[in-house]
Amino acid sequence: MRYRVVMRLVALVACMALPACTQAPKVHFFAEGQPATLDEWGVLRIDDGHLRLNEGVVPYDLNTPLFSDYAHKLRTVWMPAGTSATYQAEQSFDFPVGTILSKTFYYPLPAGQVRDGKSVARTPPSQSPLEGEALDLAKVRLIETRLLVHRADGWVALPYVWNDAQTAATLKRTGELVPLELVDAEGGREAADYQVPDQNQCGGCHITDNKSRKLLPIGPKARHMNRDFDYADGRENQLAHLVRIGYLAGVPASPPRLADAMDAQAPLDARARAYLDVNCGHCHSATGPAITSGLWLDAHTQDRLKLGFCKQPIAAGKGTGNRRYDIVPGHAADSIFDYRLDSDDPAIMMPELGRSVVHREGVALIRAWIDAQAGSCDTAGTGSESPPAT
Repeated sequence: MRYRVVMRLVALVACMALPACTQAPKVHFFAEGQPATLDEWGVLRIDDGHLRLNEGVVPYDLNTPLFSDYAHKLRTVWMPAGTSATYQAEQSFDFPVGTILSKTFYYPLPAGQVRDGKSVARTPPSQSPLEGEALDLAKVRLIETRLLVHRADGWVALPYVWNDAQTAATLKRTGELVPLELVDAEGGREAADYQVPDQNQCGGCHITDNKSRKLLPIGPKARHMNRDFDYADGRENQLAHLVRIGYLAGVPASPPRLADAMDAQAPLDARARAYLDVNCGHCHSATGPAITSGLWLDAHTQDRLKLGFCKQPIAAGKGTGNRRYDIVPGHAADSIFDYRLDSDDPAIMMPELGRSVVHREGVALIRAWIDAQAGSCDTAGTGSESPPAT
């Protein structure tokens, strides 16, 4: 709290020293209603050809982000003055009423190509063009900004879609389809029908408790956010930064941390489990909507059968590809996991929402992980054998 007060005084003094000083817009929390434009919330602003954060809006990132057709994401959190989130070891932090979480989906533009409204670069999140907590709009294509707003009666999801001029984003409650072409480093192209979800579809991921059926944040968990970030005033661990500015309380000395799934230097098992946790674990868990599948892929599940090893699907239908087990250790090609991750058929693919193309690097990771496993499945087809861990 003291830090925030000091920084505001410094900014005020600096502002007064200028002949014509204008302050950035303030964040406005709406306790009810659905504002028609993103600008009304005051979380982000367009300034000097850049997308910038307003006062008190703090950026953050995840060790392993959820895959969304290769989109990059600018994530932010804002909380009312004098409030803070409370640390929770496994679940998302307990944010106070009034919190606004934002996630802006965007793509870098292909190098050396003129903006054509359709072509975007296929690049990993590690190659983020974010500089000084801002995005140069001449170098990116903004798609949408999703807000997750904590009101007195729970969280509300609001999807805002950016116009072609990248000057404003308007509420699209029914979602929108944005046709794109992903361009890789060699110039290869792949069509991607980017789907902005409607408000009901937001619940497909954010309803992580099958009993309460309430929307909850997914990304801001200790294990995902325990990493460094390049803030405008220097690099710092995100959890430490949130504590220092008064946005987070109760953090232990050694909070958990998941691996970066795309870090080739990290252990294969840690990378695969991190990938499954963030992409699948919010649904496939002991409390998630897919609890009845018996397949739990969150980071805390250790039971090999629940993780899919030699487990026969309960109801996958066409999604099995005539394979008998979710995971056949040592044989990714015989595993349902590989079949569904490597598909873009809506009747087959997993995850079911949030993508229209195959995550090539993700498939390669899970394939390598399965191929590295030891053990064998029960040839009688009972699926009762749980192979030893490697």
